[in-house]
Amino acid sequence: MAKVSIVIKALNEESNIRRAIESSLAAIADCDGEVIIADSVSTDQTIEIAKQFPISIVQLENAAERSCGIGPQLGFQHCSGEYVYILDGDMELQAPFLQRAIGILDREPAVAGVGGYIHEMRADNLEVQGRVKRINRMRPKGPLDIHCLNGGGLYRRSAIVDIGYLSDRNLRAFEEYDLGARLRAKGWRLILLEDKAVDHYSYDVGTWQLLWHRVRTGRFLSSGELLRAAIDGHYVRHAIREVRTLPLAIGVWFYWGAIILASVLASQWVSGAALFLIGLGVPIIVMVLRTRSLGLGVFSVLNWHIAAAGFLVGLFRRRTSPSAHVGSKVLQDSGVVAKENSKKLNYN
Repeated sequence: MAKVSIVIKALNEESNIRRAIESSLAAIADCDGEVIIADSVSTDQTIEIAKQFPISIVQLENAAERSCGIGPQLGFQHCSGEYVYILDGDMELQAPFLQRAIGILDREPAVAGVGGYIHEMRADNLEVQGRVKRINRMRPKGPLDIHCLNGGGLYRRSAIVDIGYLSDRNLRAFEEYDLGARLRAKGWRLILLEDKAVDHYSYDVGTWQLLWHRVRTGRFLSSGELLRAAIDGHYVRHAIREVRTLPLAIGVWFYWGAIILASVLASQWVSGAALFLIGLGVPIIVMVLRTRSLGLGVFSVLNWHIAAAGFLVGLFRRRTSPSAHVGSKVLQDSGVVAKENSKKLNYN
């Protein structure tokens, strides 16, 4: 068994994958480790670039199964490390953080996972700008027990085995929260460090293109999918309290239900129309004042409504057993690559 497995989730990351692989190999240079690409059927040059390195590459058999939750589970199926780091294909791992995280897991057997600070390298859209503000506001001053490790982290294999599977393949988002909730339900701890864990080269797209991407890929269904997972996992109360998207999505439905009912009951159609317009404008005004940005305020309210629209669809969407085997194929085995390289050296 390797000491550390670094699982890199990838889908069309040709512009970032070399950086992710090189940083991962550098991070495990001083320990017994392995790097595995868990590819969701990339259609660009991601695989061709990855094959230049002494790593393992596994790929989904069925592109229709793509989701944020299936990548980590695919990689976990094929890795052997005592500890497993989940890294996005557009991230660059910091070796000092990995070494500190390994030390914590070695010393503290009740800790299931360790995460760190995510440094955003691009802030080209309002989504990332808002995320940076939240991260800076909530960044810990020291080790802190936390609900989940957003953006990846180093996990203890035995803890994952204890809860049955690493990530829920049915989730298009919130897979890290779901993992954290299931670990905490079993009594495991998650720790967030003040150390920088990764540099994140996020979507190189504008605000509205990013919003359309979420609609097109079905990511806007994620709040309903999370609630369904929470029902199955018996952590609904925690999810509603800890994931603000859930009460927001539910709240949007109740809010508009109340506005529409009041408009219908109004004595005159003019009064009803006025109530409707007021209902439309109030959330935008509140968010503009709160964020001190017209663009971010409008974007936030529109994002809520899109999430609310997808909530019911995601909630009732058919689920596949999260613990079911993920169909995949091995495109490259690091062990075979190492043997071939050894033969070449001996021959020379």
